[in-house]
Amino acid sequence: MQCKRITPITERAPSPQILGTTSAYRRELLERLRIPFTVESPHVDETPLPGEAPAALAMRLALAKARAVAERFPDSVVIGSDQVADLDGHPLGKPGNHVRAVEQLQRMRGKTVIFQTAVAVVCAQSGFAQESLAPVKVKFRDLTDAEIEAYLLAEKPYDCAGSAKSEGLGIALLDSIENDDPTALVGLPLIRTSRMLREAGIALLHTGSQTTL
Repeated sequence: MQCKRITPITERAPSPQILGTTSAYRRELLERLRIPFTVESPHVDETPLPGEAPAALAMRLALAKARAVAERFPDSVVIGSDQVADLDGHPLGKPGNHVRAVEQLQRMRGKTVIFQTAVAVVCAQSGFAQESLAPVKVKFRDLTDAEIEAYLLAEKPYDCAGSAKSEGLGIALLDSIENDDPTALVGLPLIRTSRMLREAGIALLHTGSQTTL
């Protein structure tokens, strides 16, 4: 488990909360915490830097997304997240289309892939900023071309890192999953997110209306 405090909190962070993402999967995950939030697109270039490791890429983009939205909404607590599939040290992003998805799954079959899932929480007004990495080790079955094709036609996971939609039929692609934050593989590690929100001053378990700590 990795968690890095970038900037110390200087005052209690206010509401509202904003999820800086275009991902419907992350929005659905955050709804589990039952806190009020809105969604804003971060408009961040996700191109990897030359030689950038998958974990570093995920961490950089999660923080960049949170900060980009926080600049527009400085009095809000902003959550940014990113996921990069790590195959032997090489990043695999969202395939975008069927051909690339086939290529990704053919490369991953029979291998262990680490899904590097990063989350960052930022509030510009208070100076609070934290980021954390939740790696998930996934062992893929030795898939046949026919299995890959059937899966892709059924799920069309072209907006998922590494073409793996584990919350759906993609679970049938896998031999095993190893991680300590069970929602990380879907795209937003809620244990880490909850911890950082609490440290930012957001009450998650309480009676009555939503308040800050």
